[in-house]
Amino acid sequence: MTFDDHASAELLPSTRRALFHRTAKAQSEGRAPSLVAAVVRDGEIVWRGGRGSVAGQVPDADTQYRIGSITKTFTAVLVLRLRDEGLLDLNDPLAKHLPSAGLHAGVDEVTVGQLLAHTGGLAAEAPSPWWERTPGTVRPALADVLGEEPLRHPTGRRHHYSNPGYTLLGSLVEELRGAPWEEVLRTEVLEPLGLHRTSAQPKAPYAQGLAVHPWADVLLAEPVEDLGLMAPAGQLWSTTDDLARFAVFLARGDERVLSAESVREMRTPAAPPEAGDRYLDYGLGVQLLNLEERTLAGHMGSLPGFLAGLMFSEEEGVAAVALANCTSGPLLGTLAAELVQTVIEAEPRIPETWRPAAEVDQGVLELAGPWYWGTHAFGLRLRGDDGLELGPLSGTGRAASFRAEADGTWTGLNGYYAGETLRAVRREDGSVSHLDLGSFVFTREPYEAGAPVPGGVDARGWFGVG
Repeated sequence: MTFDDHASAELLPSTRRALFHRTAKAQSEGRAPSLVAAVVRDGEIVWRGGRGSVAGQVPDADTQYRIGSITKTFTAVLVLRLRDEGLLDLNDPLAKHLPSAGLHAGVDEVTVGQLLAHTGGLAAEAPSPWWERTPGTVRPALADVLGEEPLRHPTGRRHHYSNPGYTLLGSLVEELRGAPWEEVLRTEVLEPLGLHRTSAQPKAPYAQGLAVHPWADVLLAEPVEDLGLMAPAGQLWSTTDDLARFAVFLARGDERVLSAESVREMRTPAAPPEAGDRYLDYGLGVQLLNLEERTLAGHMGSLPGFLAGLMFSEEEGVAAVALANCTSGPLLGTLAAELVQTVIEAEPRIPETWRPAAEVDQGVLELAGPWYWGTHAFGLRLRGDDGLELGPLSGTGRAASFRAEADGTWTGLNGYYAGETLRAVRREDGSVSHLDLGSFVFTREPYEAGAPVPGGVDARGWFGVG
């Protein structure tokens, strides 16, 4: 290990103090009985902090807290696994796999993908009494979760966060796996990822859920309910260490659970923010926090007595988790984001060492360099992983990375060209005529004569006005 590599793996004392200061401030100003946090960089936990008391002790990385709606991200992972195995399509209507949802008109046609992204139009909450403070036995069937009027908006028209929607997804998992949601989650996600301190029921040591009086420094114990059918929306308990590992998985993927491509899909915006919230997009079971310079992915959670936040930057390789045992107080999604930002700004990521490619396809190499779409100048660069990058040579414009396919084409991974096909069109002699990108023709010269430019090229060519 070189000195520089070692320096990049550990946080500086000043950064560690800044993280502890921010965490201590959140616990103190938020009046949380206890608060724990952790930071991950490049796949390793590099900082932990705890404040307050759980059973007379400062909480640590092994102390369980309830994580509320971060549970939804775990449920989404199970659904994506079903999709990747070919057992469902995200465009499938719910009724195709879960006929019991047909108790109410309209719910049948909500798609799996719409439920994941909260665009199905379903109500935000189950009917009274409030499901988070009542036992799951109050709602023994889906009809009790959905109520008489389950839809609040036209299906697919807007983002509207829905807890019952994730109850339906949990029931979908049980239907297709033939086993309880909790069991499927344990065998397919928790055990492979080594999340041994994440569970549906609390396991000592764990924090008690508490409410803090808004006008006095006194506490009230909150009830801890088994949520029954609502469990896939908010049941889980976990620790900072387990959630840190889960954040690494959400950034990188793990072939034992979900591929890197599938977790990237989870992090891709699938729904715009709700009215009045311009900072928060939603992917598939993942919230996307839009900051000025970057987007963080993760999820926030709450249940009576508990708050939780998990945020990470895949690009920078930094994640943070924060957990507290209070009904209201510190904004832990914000805290997690600030911890990530603190590390990124104090210690910018050291770039990977550049190395030349081991080999190169000469047919691909000749594609590198400048291309023109009309009069717009673009540059095409080869990546070391056999992919391509296309972007404007100056100013702003449509830029994208492309993944190489077995048939010699490339598929767009982001931006305007995400999912679009890029192909090199060759003449009979094998030379490259042009690039075709979703019907856009890129040529080596602006409006190159003889190239199949849509609409043709005026035979008079370029001219001046004297």
